[in-house]
Amino acid sequence: MYLPERGTAQARIGVSVPVPDPWATELQAARRSFGDPYADAIPPHVTVVGPTVVDNSALPAVWDHLEKVARETPPFRLHLRGSGSFRPVSPVVFINVVDGIAECEQLELASRSGVLAQQARFNYHPHVTVAHDVPGDSLDQAFAQFARFEAEFDVTALWQYEHGDDGVWRPQREFPLRGA
Repeated sequence: MYLPERGTAQARIGVSVPVPDPWATELQAARRSFGDPYADAIPPHVTVVGPTVVDNSALPAVWDHLEKVARETPPFRLHLRGSGSFRPVSPVVFINVVDGIAECEQLELASRSGVLAQQARFNYHPHVTVAHDVPGDSLDQAFAQFARFEAEFDVTALWQYEHGDDGVWRPQREFPLRGA
């Protein structure tokens, strides 16, 4: 996992849409079963803004920015179905977003502006990771196990997470989607 360097007066944050239970528990348990080193550190989610370092003093501006984005974004339905992979570029197996793609893309574009403006490392592709940095046979198992996975839920908020010194991503602030 790519993590930008962080100084002592900085926070490493991310913005995402969490996957709710019962699917979150299922996905996290599966990730653990594949031997994924991030299974207990990263809650199941769709990334909106990947790992980003900001000065601690800039966090209020980040929150104001995300509040504005959420205020202008209507809730939407997210449909996850089937498995995909970024291999051979990256050792990742994921669940596909099949409905809600455009909404995720718009949310990402709006969020990755202003105080969070940055050059993306890769083209944005909304997904939910289920295996990362595991041996090929575990990636194959994850791909097969989630080929028929399906979940649908309403996205009503985005969350700002912080990456702790212990390597765990923890939710910090919720931003309810309130657009018309």
